[in-house]
Formats: sequence, C-alpha cells, structure tokens
Amino acid sequence: MKTVTLEINGKKVEANEGMMLLEAAQKADIKIPTLCSNAELKPSGDCRLCMVEVKKGKRTRLVASCCYPVEEGLVVTTSTPKLEKHRKLLLELIYPTATQLAVEHGVTSSRFDTGQRDCNLCGLCVRYCNEVAKKNVLYFKGRGVDRKVAFVPGMAGECASCRKCFSVCSGGFVVSEHGHAALEILD
Repeated sequence: MKTVTLEINGKKVEANEGMMLLEAAQKADIKIPTLCSNAELKPSGDCRLCMVEVKKGKRTRLVASCCYPVEEGLVVTTSTPKLEKHRKLLLELIYPTATQLAVEHGVTSSRFDTGQRDCNLCGLCVRYCNEVAKKNVLYFKGRGVDRKVAFVPGMAGECASCRKCFSVCSGGFVVSEHGHAALEILD
C-alpha cells in the first residue's frame, strides 16, 4: 500500500493512502476531539467536533478530519482560534451531554436550552443500527434543537430484542437507569 507524508501540527506524519486524517492523527498520538467516530462504522462527520484546518498549496479550509483522506504534502492544524470557537459553540449546543469534552475546551455552561440531558446526538446508535445490526429501526426526527433519535414507526419491538447499539452510545441516552430504551416510541 502506498504511503503519503503530511504535516499535522508541525509534526511529519506518514499514513497509508486512503486513510482519513483523524485516523492518521490518532496513530501519530495527536488528539482531535470527536463524538461520532467509531472503528466499526463508516466515517460520517456528524458531530463536526473533529474539524481541522487543512492547507493544500495556497488554499486553506476547514474539514471534518474523520471524512477527509490524507494527501501528500497536506498541512493540517488541529487547533486554531477559529476551530476552538467552532468547537465551543458545538459543545454548548449539546451541553451537558459531553461534559468532560466540554470542560476540556473551556465550556462550563450553555447559552442554549435544547432540553437535551442525555443524548449528544452523535448518531452512533442510528448508524450502528443501520450499518452493523442491519435493523434500520432508528432515525433522526426533527431538525436543529428539535432533533432527536427516534424509532421508525412500528419498529420499537426490533430494538427491544436487539440492543446491540447500547455498546456504542457515548451519552448514555439509549439505556435508561432501568435498562430500557429511552427513545421516543412513535408507533
């Protein structure tokens, strides 16, 4: 397999062609925050916390590192004032569901009241249900602050017998304190 050389935060990094920036950074012990990344799932870029600045030639732009493939000569910066402002806003929108990550980025409260207390809307359970378990029981309902994970109408029983997505839930939303799915039942 062909390798490419790129620069991440001033560090020369070699990565296999086709590898995503997030994976290359992780292999080089460079931390990039993320909520929606999971080795069992296809990259999705849903949470947008893994945004990095890439420079190719004279062009600079922000990209989701979990979905952006490595390239020869690419220059990557994982933390800039613009990126940190972006991450803080995203963390405020899901606060307090990712408290540890929020505190790491200086977020201790939120200007927004989204009503979310458990689910950080990372989408891991939805993607796991569709890609790995092949049940297609979960989906996102609504948009913006009204967005939530829900059952496809009439499919809640499939979830009760499977529960495979519970292991990927980073927010503790899928499992309530009683061990039952805490999703809105739409059927």
